[in-house]
Amino acid sequence: MKNKIILYVCILGLACLGLSSCLFAKSEESIPKKEDNFCSNSQKRWTEERANQWYKSQPWPVGIYYITSNAVNPIEMWQEDTFDPKLIDKELGWAEDLGFNTVRVSLQDLLWDADSIGFTKRIDQFLDILEKHGMKAVVTFFTNGGTGVEPFLGKQLDPIPGVHCSRWQQSPGVRIVNSPTHAEWDRLERYIKGVIGRFRDDRRILMWFLYNEPENDLLGANSMPLLRKTFEWARSVNPTQPLTSPIMVIPATERRSRLDIISFLGENCDVITFHDYNDEDHVEKFIKLLKPFNRPMICTEFFGRPKSRFDNVLPLLKKENVGAIVMGMVAGKCAFFNPPNGKEGDPEPKIWFHDFLRQDGTPYDPQEIEQIKKLTGKFK
Repeated sequence: MKNKIILYVCILGLACLGLSSCLFAKSEESIPKKEDNFCSNSQKRWTEERANQWYKSQPWPVGIYYITSNAVNPIEMWQEDTFDPKLIDKELGWAEDLGFNTVRVSLQDLLWDADSIGFTKRIDQFLDILEKHGMKAVVTFFTNGGTGVEPFLGKQLDPIPGVHCSRWQQSPGVRIVNSPTHAEWDRLERYIKGVIGRFRDDRRILMWFLYNEPENDLLGANSMPLLRKTFEWARSVNPTQPLTSPIMVIPATERRSRLDIISFLGENCDVITFHDYNDEDHVEKFIKLLKPFNRPMICTEFFGRPKSRFDNVLPLLKKENVGAIVMGMVAGKCAFFNPPNGKEGDPEPKIWFHDFLRQDGTPYDPQEIEQIKKLTGKFK
C-alpha cells in the first residue's frame, strides 16, 4: 500500500510538472523572463511542436554509450597521445553492423582548457568516423559520476582488476561544482559555448547532453546552480540541435531523487531523457510518468544484466517509440561488465553487467546479438 501511495504521488507530481512544462512552453514565446537571460525567441526552449517534429524526422534513436576499449575514462580516450581513430573506426564499425545509429560519448572540460584547437579537431575527426558508419552523436559535457579523484590530465591510472569503471572521473569535479562564484566557472562557460558554438549546425550531432545525472550527489555535488548556468550558456549559442539532461530515478522513490532538479529539467529540456537499469515493468512505469511532458523521450542509459536486457527492455522502448542508448559495448579498460559492487581482484563475472562484445568483436552471448539485429532491422 505504501508503494502505491508513493507511485500515485509521483504520478501527480510529474503530471503537474508536465502541465508546468506545457504552460512554460506556451508562455515563453510571449512573456520574457528576466532570469532566463535569453536574447531572442530563437534562443528559448523548443516548443513541444518543434521537439516532436524533430523527433519524427529522425530514425528511431538506438545506440550505445561509447568509450574506446583502450581507455579508462574520457580523458584517456580524447587526449592527443591516446586518441585512437583506428580503434574507434573498428569498434564503431561493429556497432554499425548491429544496426545502431546513435552514439553517446562523454567529453572532459580539462581537455578544452589544455588545447581547445586540438581537442576540437579530435571531436571533428570522431564525428567524421560516426558519419562514415551512418551514426550521430549525443555529446555529454558534465557528469557527477566517478570515483571522487580530482580529474587530471596526462597518464591516467591503470584500471583496478575486478572493479567496475574504476578510473572514471567527474567533470568538472565536486570542488568546482559546489563553488558558484568560483573563477573556474568562467572557463566552463567558455568550454560549453566553444564546443557547442563550433558544432551548433552540425548534422552529425543528434543532441547536446549537457549534464549527466545532476541528481547524483553521492560524492557531495550540489548540481542545481551549475545545471542552471549550463543550460543558460548552451541556449545563448542557439544550436540547431536539442538540449537535454536526464532524470536519474523515478521521483520520490530513492534518496537521490531531487524534485527541484526534476522540475527544472521538465521546464528546460527540449527532449526528455532518463536512465533506468531495472526490468521492463519498472521502465514502463517510468515512461508513463514522463508522458505528460508531451515531448520526445530517450532512455540514455539502460542495460544491466540480469534485470535490464535486450530481450525485455529494448522491445518495450521500441514499442513505445522511446529512444534507447545501451550502456557499454566492448569489454575494455572501463570494465563495465563488472558489477557495480565488484571488488579488487574479483574474477570475470559469469553474468556480465554491461557490455556485450569482447575485445576481438565476438559476442558475449550470440543470442543477444540476434535480438539487437532483429530490433534494429539488421537481422538476416
